[in-house]
Amino acid sequence: MLVPSVTVITFDDRGRVLLARHADAGVWVAPGGSVDPHESPADAAVREMWEKTGLRVEPTRVLGVYGGPEFHVTYANGDEVSYSMAVFECRVIGGTLRPDRVETLELGYFSETDLATLSLPPWAKVVLPDVFAGHAKTRFKAPTWQPPSTG
Repeated sequence: MLVPSVTVITFDDRGRVLLARHADAGVWVAPGGSVDPHESPADAAVREMWEKTGLRVEPTRVLGVYGGPEFHVTYANGDEVSYSMAVFECRVIGGTLRPDRVETLELGYFSETDLATLSLPPWAKVVLPDVFAGHAKTRFKAPTWQPPSTG
């Protein structure tokens, strides 16, 4: 199944990114989740951040749009999902940092060098280096598919 999703990137005043330890696999991920039917991706980002972390955020820009084999997940119940992920950078505007204890077990801010010590899913190993690279433009994987030549 192909599922649209969002991921939210927020930084603390030291330039570290907020990550959550996911309850299912114990890996560290940026907060986010699936976009609900008839929901805009920006609304999904705000909702998912609130549900997972207790923080109110304001999206400030789209960091990137991702998909591909690294974004395919097989869950413990056997469900397989390929995510098409919009990654938003957001500014925290309120709330109290707290894990939801359902999907997120703990939360913390991590530097780029800290990432080497964390258990990360394949998709996070694609997205997080782009996050720390600080590119001013939106990131996406260049297309490799081309229509057949007519000739």
